Amino acid sequence: MDSDNTLGLVITDGVGFRNFFLSGFLEEIKSKFKQIIIFSALPSSVFNKFDLSGCVLVHLEDYRESGFNWFFRKTKELAHLKKNAGNNFGFQDNLRANYTESNSRRGKLVRFAYKLSERFNSEESIERFYRLQQKSFANHRSTKNYRKLLSQYKPGLLFFTHQRPPYIAPLLYAAEKERIKTCSFIFSWDNLASKGRMAGNFNHYLVWSGLMKDELLQFYSRISEKQVQVVGTPQFEPYVMPEYSSNKNEFHNRFQLDSGMKTICFSCGDVSTSANDPLYIETIAEALIKNEIEGNFNFLVRTSPAEEPERFTYLREKYPFIKWNYPAWTQSRSDHSEAWSQRIPSTKDLKDLRMILEFSDMGINMCSTMSLDFMVFDKPVINPVFGNENNGLYNDQRFLKYAHYKKVIESGAVIIAKNKIELIAGINTYLEKPGLHSRQRKSLLKLQIGKPLKRTSAEIAASLKQLSIA
Repeated sequence: MDSDNTLGLVITDGVGFRNFFLSGFLEEIKSKFKQIIIFSALPSSVFNKFDLSGCVLVHLEDYRESGFNWFFRKTKELAHLKKNAGNNFGFQDNLRANYTESNSRRGKLVRFAYKLSERFNSEESIERFYRLQQKSFANHRSTKNYRKLLSQYKPGLLFFTHQRPPYIAPLLYAAEKERIKTCSFIFSWDNLASKGRMAGNFNHYLVWSGLMKDELLQFYSRISEKQVQVVGTPQFEPYVMPEYSSNKNEFHNRFQLDSGMKTICFSCGDVSTSANDPLYIETIAEALIKNEIEGNFNFLVRTSPAEEPERFTYLREKYPFIKWNYPAWTQSRSDHSEAWSQRIPSTKDLKDLRMILEFSDMGINMCSTMSLDFMVFDKPVINPVFGNENNGLYNDQRFLKYAHYKKVIESGAVIIAKNKIELIAGINTYLEKPGLHSRQRKSLLKLQIGKPLKRTSAEIAASLKQLSIA
């Protein structure tokens, strides 16, 4: 088998599936490689609608960490957070969030890991914890199976579409032992500047932008500049693909909206980070009822694809004029070690999302990536953050101090609303002046997304081909 013409493609979760299968990536990569081995952590049925000619679909086992493996991974991640905490609020916040006072065996081990990482958090120490983690699963059945698969298919390059899930570590270890080059795509804009350590060490890294490249080199001092390539992200590519396009009439019909009114969309996060979303929805609904907003508008709410929408049921009953979009993602299986990863998107949902972004007049969300999604269509964005340390609400104002979102605030591309008055004033401002901050929005997108959307998949495919033969 010609290794240079064989690519291993690792799909770890539903979002990776969305980014690399619902974009133009599959066709681009098939034009560059004779064979693609798809190592999938998702059920094989999710690929039924795709032309997999030239591809081999291999199911990845649901790897369950042993106690030793978990401990060394946890210590490695804590050491990484501690090493980089300094003036970085996101790392500091995650260190606080991971701590526990539990007297369970796991709780005691977490506190022991904190003590270890407090003392040993140099890059050398982090690498030592990583090697101990690898040693702990070297003889695991999954690891042995992965080595057999890699030896059988011999890909010239193994491409991971996410750098963090713990269950990819044995596959990464197997690739290292089989002397197969590895490459990872950095999954999201907040991963490097606030989240824990990557699952392991890759040979190459693909990043969204020059900004993300700088972050990678800053927080991972052993990575050299020549290992990193800026390619953009396929996350936004469907917004310029004709198969996902629609018109404004379809938008109004799809969500039963009044075509004579503007539309405001509130997009939710999941309850773990956006616990105040029901409050924000209710605040806007009440302002509409009380005529505190100048002019009437359609109010559309899109819930998070990462959770079921039950927590909003009372709002649907209380405010029947609100229109709802429940993302068409299905839970493919719930018995997986990372059940969230098994939520699978659909082309229908991607078309719904694009029409919402393109034809809504404003996007409101609590500091999520959806701010960027709306900006792709140059739509005004408001970020409500009512909660702080003192008012009894979930403290979402702390996210304003995260490195990735500080850049959003500093750009002037969004309105930050810390209370009801500021939220209503922001809505009125953007309804009257939708072009306000347009220049800042475009500048922020250029900073965060380093390549044109129309060439993203081609850029990634070309980079992978180059890396496979280098």
